Amino acid sequence: MCAPLVLAACGNGVLNPRGPVGAAQMTILIDSLAIMLSIVIPTIVAIVAFAWWFRASNARARYLPDWEFSGKIELVVWAIPSMVIILLGGVTWLGSHALDPAKPLPSTKTALEIQIVSLDWKWLFIYPEQGIGSVNQLVVPADTPLHFSLTSASVMNAFFIPQLGSMIYTMNGMVSSLNLQADEPGTFAGLSAHYSGEGFSDMHFETRAVAAPEFDTWIANAKRNGSRLDESRYATLSRQSIADPVTLFGSVDPALFHRIVMQGVPPGPGPAAVVDGASLPVNAEH
Repeated sequence: MCAPLVLAACGNGVLNPRGPVGAAQMTILIDSLAIMLSIVIPTIVAIVAFAWWFRASNARARYLPDWEFSGKIELVVWAIPSMVIILLGGVTWLGSHALDPAKPLPSTKTALEIQIVSLDWKWLFIYPEQGIGSVNQLVVPADTPLHFSLTSASVMNAFFIPQLGSMIYTMNGMVSSLNLQADEPGTFAGLSAHYSGEGFSDMHFETRAVAAPEFDTWIANAKRNGSRLDESRYATLSRQSIADPVTLFGSVDPALFHRIVMQGVPPGPGPAAVVDGASLPVNAEH
């Protein structure tokens, strides 16, 4: 009766993957759990068995009050944990190399390039090949490799789409690389997985994986109805705000992401200090 309550939150999480990276990471989690349970379960059973066998009323139990050492017991005590560590280490080693975030995914299709900037407290997605951008909405073609280049306009943050896998950090002045893929159309929750201030709890976004024709339609709609994102508009966007609505940009300055990374445009201004009733920006570096 309690199982539905325990499993109620698993629908949109890492145990319900919708991409090759997420599926591989779920396999690692399950394999690691199975390896650890191989020693945990026998230990629990042994505790119960020993308690029952050496109960006060069992006259058949053999007591050895002067016993000090047993080579056989020492072998078991050290060998089993050693094998568990070796197996877990092997799983971790192989998984870390196979699922390197910067490693391109095997596919016959060309990866879609997406540039991501974490701001306070919103996500900016730039599609350099299509020349458009969006805030708090990531739309991608299903069954197509995705290559993300990520940076931060302010403090360190963490980009995470649990059903697609591989959380990765974003930092000001540098670029992180991440390769993911959605195997099928669907809507997946994206979020910030690193506390970054007052608006952290609302720093989430919707990830929509759609068929290729629908993706082309979304691109055309953004170009037709979206405004232009240049340095002036970006300066306004970088100010701290909470629970921003989805915004589309029909054109994006091609050099904007590079200038953000190289700090050609200043970092996010950070919180405002009130002095004599007036709000003054506080530099994010301080």
